[in-house]
Amino acid sequence: MEDLDTLVLRTALSWQAAGLSVVLVTVARTWGSSPRPPGSLMAINGRGETVGSVSGGCIEDDLIHCIREGGVRAVCATPTPAVLRYGISADEAHRFGLPCGGSVELVLEPVSGHSRLDELLLACQQRRSTERLLDLRTGRVALHEGRRDGVPRLDDRHLTTYLGPKARLIVIGAGDLSRYLCQMALSLGFEVIVCDPREEHGVSWSLDGVVLSREMPDDLIMRLQPDARTAVVALTHDPKLDDLALIDALQSDAFYVGAIGSRRNTAQRRERLREHFDLSEPALQALHGPAGLYIGSKTPAEIALSIMAEVVAAKNGIQSSASAQVAAGKSHHEVPGLEAVATAGCAV
Repeated sequence: MEDLDTLVLRTALSWQAAGLSVVLVTVARTWGSSPRPPGSLMAINGRGETVGSVSGGCIEDDLIHCIREGGVRAVCATPTPAVLRYGISADEAHRFGLPCGGSVELVLEPVSGHSRLDELLLACQQRRSTERLLDLRTGRVALHEGRRDGVPRLDDRHLTTYLGPKARLIVIGAGDLSRYLCQMALSLGFEVIVCDPREEHGVSWSLDGVVLSREMPDDLIMRLQPDARTAVVALTHDPKLDDLALIDALQSDAFYVGAIGSRRNTAQRRERLREHFDLSEPALQALHGPAGLYIGSKTPAEIALSIMAEVVAAKNGIQSSASAQVAAGKSHHEVPGLEAVATAGCAV
């Protein structure tokens, strides 16, 4: 499953190739509460068809209505980009479904050869972060290497936005838990790769949209070189496989590295990585183990939800409190003396 930015760019290009007029709409700035953050994209064609979103739906409906009534020029009075603000007054905020009197400022850009959407899409697919500088007077675009998570900037002359690779999840181990985790990751727009070299595992394991690798985990991690948009989760319970992946992943730019297991196994893993593989304390502290947020989960699907919640939080720059993590949650809720039983199924 594609992430939303990639879907918008690809669809806009396909509409343009089909001879349709297309407007790319970008959320440039917001004030107060807003359903979509700055940088959100939507494309709308001359027939009023849309992909992506910039609000809860009411602004999209207004733009569609304008285009159906008067064509693309109804929302872009000139062939160059236009800036449009919704929700300035309380009445408008209510009309367009903007909560708490929020306002949103949009840049509407007629798509042309100057837009360079094909190059931007290619950069995203090649996992290159890109700064896009749109000249509001001419519609011309300059592309430069840039941060993936930069905040859009709008002034009288330019709109600067940042796009880059979709989030990627590398899962070590093909099993039931992996399947649920991958399904959730796909629905959230992640690129997903599962690695399991064991012949007896994954013979019938397949999931549409997931790449299955039979490489050794360390070979895969070294080949892919996890970047700041990559998470790595080890799920095999086999130290010979999990540790191989973790050693290199913890020394990469991955935004999240985690592994399942009991608190005892997690402590033993950290000790192995410290003594036998000379991993630094900062690298060991970056390991999420037991992986996930504590929600009292018991089934593979619930455990996958716990792990995916922690991965998404890390992706969004949210650091979970110690009390929300699995180890602390188990310590608080377990029956004394039953930790081995409670963790046998890796419930989180």
